[in-house]
Amino acid sequence: MSTPAATLSAAEKPAPAQGGPATFRHTAAEDILGILTGTFAASLGLYLLKSSEAVTGGTAGLALLFSYSVTVPFGVIFVAVNLPFFILAVWKKGWDFALRTGAAIALVSVMSSLHPLFLGALDIQPAYGVVAGNLLAGVGLLILFRHRSSLGGFNILALILQDRLGWRAGYVQMVLDVAIVLASLALVPVPMVLLSAAGATLLNLILALNHRPGRYLGQ
Repeated sequence: MSTPAATLSAAEKPAPAQGGPATFRHTAAEDILGILTGTFAASLGLYLLKSSEAVTGGTAGLALLFSYSVTVPFGVIFVAVNLPFFILAVWKKGWDFALRTGAAIALVSVMSSLHPLFLGALDIQPAYGVVAGNLLAGVGLLILFRHRSSLGGFNILALILQDRLGWRAGYVQMVLDVAIVLASLALVPVPMVLLSAAGATLLNLILALNHRPGRYLGQ
């Protein structure tokens, strides 16, 4: 049975889309649940990568690299390296996106401290850790993108370029992330760098194949 349009709430009413079908905005509850789910998946993926002593791209990769050489917790480093990109998010994407992104970064920072308490130290095979970690991080980012959020850093730059120039966010981030992974040669053994580069490519393929303008109609 169809629902009369008059009974739909403001958040549920379809918004007209130019040249395409109407879209439905996520409710506030859906956004909160989506951001919590995305940050949990992404933080668990990063924990698997750290347990494998692997790296990945973007600010998460930079934070992982720093965490291997200093005693500061990963979550603290992750927040610190993302601060400059928060200003970019406010400038180019607006306060709504910036605040959602700030909340997502804070949640990943907190969750990154909780995983070791519940899972303990993991003795994980590196190839499995890299594949599973990047798959989880990629799915987490995809969920965050679809709820108008991100994990800062290159995510913001990639989304801006997609909005302004039509370049797919996944491909843009893939190039930047692989560059970061290759830069880790100074701290990480070559075999692990190559494995990490493949993992970063996998993560961004998930974004490139699943996050593109016009494919997902929820806003």
